[in-house]
Amino acid sequence: MLKNRILEAGLLLMHNLPYHKTGLYLQKARYGHNLFLIIIFIMRQKAEWNTSSIKKIKFALGAGNFGTFTDGGNFLKPKTSNETRLWEQAVMSHKLNRVKLEQRLRIEQRWYDDGNYRNRFRYRLGLTLPLGDEKNKSSKIYLTTFEEVFFTDKKPHFSRSRFLFGPGYQFNSFITLQPAYVYQYDISKNSKQGKHFLQVSVLLKLNPGKPLLKSNYPQAK
Repeated sequence: MLKNRILEAGLLLMHNLPYHKTGLYLQKARYGHNLFLIIIFIMRQKAEWNTSSIKKIKFALGAGNFGTFTDGGNFLKPKTSNETRLWEQAVMSHKLNRVKLEQRLRIEQRWYDDGNYRNRFRYRLGLTLPLGDEKNKSSKIYLTTFEEVFFTDKKPHFSRSRFLFGPGYQFNSFITLQPAYVYQYDISKNSKQGKHFLQVSVLLKLNPGKPLLKSNYPQAK
């Protein structure tokens, strides 16, 4: 199937004591047979808000619209399904020497035009390693990888596994480019299928400000 993520938007609630910040982001992505193209816009602004005393944790709320098209389509028609999605997530980050370890838990509510409703639960474990001399605090190249698993409240409960590995380059405080290899394994009632993809992500920060997590190295999101 061809997939076109029409639009996804979210509200970021970031907590890193003693700073409290909020932010907005927009994501536009197009999925084909062998290529993901993702463009993410992030806007941050300081704000005061109350939360727990847990350090280095980020909360987010978001919504998106997702269309699925048949093979051979042009991302316009024929369209096989349309999904409206709400989600909530929490991201915890840790540092192990130079390696950044990130855990993300996301809960999704999914509505389809045919009247079906589904819940989905996602857990992602990721690692990011800056390259170059450790003393070079302006290092802009890094390697990143993650494994994400998807579960539902209906059989089959384990529905997807997604693995990513690739480099990233931060051109400046506004633009980051990250090409990557992705392997995705999908499980449904009637089939099991693995797919290989090339994913190209572009991160555009509209007002970079201070980094979300204090570090000597650029952070891959």
